Amino acid sequence: MNQQGILQRFLRYVQIDTTAREGTEDYPSSTGQLQLGRLLVEELLALGIADARQNQHGIVMATVPATQSLDSSATIALCSHLDTSPESSGAGIKPQVIENYSGGDLVLPGDPGRIIRTADNPGLESLHGRTLITSDGTTLLGADDKAGVAIIMETAAWLMEHPEIPHGPVRICFTCDEEIGLGVDKLDLEAIGAVACYTLDGHASGEIDVETFSADQAVVTVRGVNIHPSIAKGRMTNAVRAAADFLARLPRDGLSPETTEGREGFLHPYDIVGGVAEVKLKILLREFDAAKLEVLADRLRQTALAVEQDFPDAKIEVAIHRQYRNMADGLAREPRAVAHAEEALRRLGRKAKQTTVRGGTDGSRLTELGLPTPNLSCGGHNPHSPLEWACLEEMVESAEWLVSLVQVWSEGER
Repeated sequence: MNQQGILQRFLRYVQIDTTAREGTEDYPSSTGQLQLGRLLVEELLALGIADARQNQHGIVMATVPATQSLDSSATIALCSHLDTSPESSGAGIKPQVIENYSGGDLVLPGDPGRIIRTADNPGLESLHGRTLITSDGTTLLGADDKAGVAIIMETAAWLMEHPEIPHGPVRICFTCDEEIGLGVDKLDLEAIGAVACYTLDGHASGEIDVETFSADQAVVTVRGVNIHPSIAKGRMTNAVRAAADFLARLPRDGLSPETTEGREGFLHPYDIVGGVAEVKLKILLREFDAAKLEVLADRLRQTALAVEQDFPDAKIEVAIHRQYRNMADGLAREPRAVAHAEEALRRLGRKAKQTTVRGGTDGSRLTELGLPTPNLSCGGHNPHSPLEWACLEEMVESAEWLVSLVQVWSEGER
């Protein structure tokens, strides 16, 4: 596998600002996603992949043609997303390449107060001698998910350059706006036409995410009564105060991201805007068991009623929006998706680790819609943070895994 090829692709892709933007009706939500998609189409066409295209929604599709005669059911898909998280800036990324990492904390040069500490990143201790990539500390790096994009692109290049490798059709798909929950909204599953798909959007190396959170979002609208403060006595109901009271009633010692782990769910208020007349709160609801989401939703409704008792003229609306569901049930209906990934890694002399992720991927929605889509490692660490980093050798290992994977699928369909 071409290690320098993956590195150069990754460095090229992360310098295009593809930050997803909430609160817009545009799809994709940022023009950088269109820019990166156009670049990828150009590169795919240059590889000889003739059907590479970007549709009106910014989604990139292409097919690495089969190298042997197989039934169309042998088609598998590889998927990553073009956008980066809106939680940290993705503009003006200045990647730092650290060759032959010798251990110790990593001080980020653009903001020396930001340090990737070994105490918080125990995985660093096993990566001595490897190549690490960070941002300069003023932005995120964008490994989530441009590491996945680079891995898929280099895998496509490798397969095109090595027609002696037996495989069926390999569909390539790059989605938009995954970070704001819209990655699958404009995707045509019939156009993918695959029996299984793999998102490259995972942590470290050799991991298969086989279970994710089930997720909803609540939008809580608090409406007050606004009037000039000089004549407000007995007449004003301050929505800001009512919203603050609502938030104060939510659990902090449990059911919050900062106090839970493993399979524990949470309520996560992450956005607040407004003023005296009206405040909007956005809250994430997360549980592995989808049935428990209704318990969290009911807790928000009961909290709203309690606040209205103390603010009689306030009106509080709790609107629940479905996001994605745990992929475990869908994967159980197509066991080959995980079994073939495990076998592919075994052939490389490595053992896959099945993992549960406290989050979601495009694969959560794709699996829910009927296309089984486990999530594979792609060398990234600390996503959504200026302390994000990636390991080049782990990215190479993921590309090698994909090449092995397409061969396993072809053997299974002979």
